[in-house]
Amino acid sequence: MYTVAHGGKGFETHETTATINESGQLTLDTSLGFIKPQRVRVIVLLSEDDETDPDETPTEIVIESIRQDLHQALTGQTLPLSEMWSGIDAE
Repeated sequence: MYTVAHGGKGFETHETTATINESGQLTLDTSLGFIKPQRVRVIVLLSEDDETDPDETPTEIVIESIRQDLHQALTGQTLPLSEMWSGIDAE
């Protein structure tokens, strides 16, 4: 979240991703979590290609990974921190 000034007014900014449907309407990928309904200003940044960001992991995969990691931590399937970097050469 950022606060920016525009035309003497302060604006709070939030960033999320969304999808534009065939009617040109936006569907946000996540809730912004605002308490009250209000009008907002929207700036749309369009990708030059029509492909999904390769650095963005789908939510379902992230959630499953977190579940697996939590299960491993709760069942003691962990690696001691002192061994975590063994075999990795730092330059």
